[in-house]
Amino acid sequence: MAEDLYLGIKDLPIVSPHGHCDPSWFAQDAAFPNPAELLVVPDHYVFRMLYSQGVPLEQLGVGPAGRDADPRQVFRAFATHWDLFLGTPSRIWISYVLRETLGVSQDLSPDTADAIYDQIAARLAQPAFRPRALFQRFGIEVLATTDSVLDDLAPHKAIRDSGWSGRVVPTFRPDGVLDGADPDFVQNLTALGAMTGCDVGSFSGYLEALRQRRAAFIELGCTATDHGIEKVQTEWLDDPDPIYQRLRQGAGSAEDARRFYGHMLIEMAQMSVEDGLTMQIHAGSRRNTNRAVMQGFGRDKGADIPIAMDWVHGLDALLNRVGNSPKLRIILFTLDEGTYARELAPMAGHWPCLRIGPPWWFHDSPAGIARYFDQVVETAGYFNLAGFNDDTRAFLSIPARHDMWRRGVALHLSQQIDRGYFGMADAERLAQLLTTDLARQVYGLEL
Repeated sequence: MAEDLYLGIKDLPIVSPHGHCDPSWFAQDAAFPNPAELLVVPDHYVFRMLYSQGVPLEQLGVGPAGRDADPRQVFRAFATHWDLFLGTPSRIWISYVLRETLGVSQDLSPDTADAIYDQIAARLAQPAFRPRALFQRFGIEVLATTDSVLDDLAPHKAIRDSGWSGRVVPTFRPDGVLDGADPDFVQNLTALGAMTGCDVGSFSGYLEALRQRRAAFIELGCTATDHGIEKVQTEWLDDPDPIYQRLRQGAGSAEDARRFYGHMLIEMAQMSVEDGLTMQIHAGSRRNTNRAVMQGFGRDKGADIPIAMDWVHGLDALLNRVGNSPKLRIILFTLDEGTYARELAPMAGHWPCLRIGPPWWFHDSPAGIARYFDQVVETAGYFNLAGFNDDTRAFLSIPARHDMWRRGVALHLSQQIDRGYFGMADAERLAQLLTTDLARQVYGLEL
């Protein structure tokens, strides 16, 4: 039954409503530079594992110190430590990419590293392996990037004006001008005011600037916002201006920043009621925990670690202000699996605005997918989920990640049939729902 269900969804289009691919790849359609830049350097799943076993990040081409690393040497280092990935989803994804996408038949090892490097490099020089051709070959129906509120969206404009049929849309990421704890917050506010012509010296002008940027994103096809926060603690402030003024002048406290961000999540939800953008909240990650790596190599270098979450209290103020609105859709992503059955499933099973995002980051794996379904379905059902998104910076891994999800869906649904919960006809309908239809619906991406 699992095989039959899998074959029924295996070749459905890929709907990729959240991820971190670079839109300039599709605007310029230039060849990818080399195998290391494609498979190793941008993938924190890869280099965090290698770093854990003592491989220096600069040897992997990461950060300013790795800028001059020889890409062939980077790939050799990766191949030398390929066995470190046994048992991990990264091994499954990369094996799929090498075999299915790049046509590599040899096993990766120190002895084959150079030959495989040369074979991949030769592939990347061919027109069939340029970004737009791969986009079409992968069967991608739509791909959403994640873009800063301060991004001029020039690549998205270039894609729109090029006449290419591929659908690549931006996602509105405003954290840089919502989070008063961001070291660049004051500078970002100045840039926001200059970009919009709004007087961000006043809180009302600041809100208008955010509305203008949302409208600019929507004009280019945006259907969602994205908010990354360590802990969700929403709070409605009757008068946020005093805190805003302190933060704007660089004089706010950590408590000011926390309270202001909590208020602004509610403001963002209210704006979503107005303009229809689906809201994504990614929470439960302590970012950049390795200070030496942060100082030497920058943010997002594999040292982000899951932490415990309290969704019920954290979202209370937001939900009790706008959570009953039929016009609002919020997708919740967590790294705290303990909250799946205890909090998220009961919350999504009640609040009309809430949907549960798929297993994220550390839990985007065969076992993580199985745990997710086991913990959320009994209380939330299937229709309060959000389908799947790959959330990747590694473009070539997109088909592999979706294939893993589709196999997990087929296995789960076959087990539900075995338990006598429903029959094959319902399972086939749910398989398509979980593969493509929910993502289209929840993100507003219907054709």
